[in-house]
Amino acid sequence: MNTKKLTGIAACVALMAVCSWISIPFAIPFTMQTFAVFVTIGLLGGRSATVAIGIYILMGAVGLPVFAGFSGGVGILFGNTGGYIIGFLFSALTMWLTEPIWKKNTGRFMLFEGLGMLVCYFFGTLWFMFLYTSNVGFGGFISVMSMCVVPFIIPDAAKLVLAAVISRRVAKLLKLDREHAL
Repeated sequence: MNTKKLTGIAACVALMAVCSWISIPFAIPFTMQTFAVFVTIGLLGGRSATVAIGIYILMGAVGLPVFAGFSGGVGILFGNTGGYIIGFLFSALTMWLTEPIWKKNTGRFMLFEGLGMLVCYFFGTLWFMFLYTSNVGFGGFISVMSMCVVPFIIPDAAKLVLAAVISRRVAKLLKLDREHAL
């Protein structure tokens, strides 16, 4: 990796940390973490974004307060919502695998962002169900979906659109070569 890629990765890791601290208060508060993850993918491309998200997760795992609510530590990753954080890595891997399809097209990028978000929802919800059933008893797939996914669909969709637009504009401003993203 060259200096430009390493700098881009470091900047995006910092962006993810800062955005995870931004909490939008609603009935169920949400952070801007998802936005930062998909901006990272849009700017860096799938491969470098996967590295950046992996570094972000490792930083949180060792206890740096990079997760929502200035939290960190392995306990967060093994907690009820830790599967969604790990799911970001699977989203990036999905985006990396599909990158030849969306690389030069913002519309396709948004479509595959949605796929990446579904992958994150899937992994996070399975993790939550595993822990929830272990601690509380079987609650059912529908009840878990209504707690963990349904309230976040509209805010996450808005964040994905915003991430697509901003990452493409920033890429143009920085004159990033879309053939070889950061």
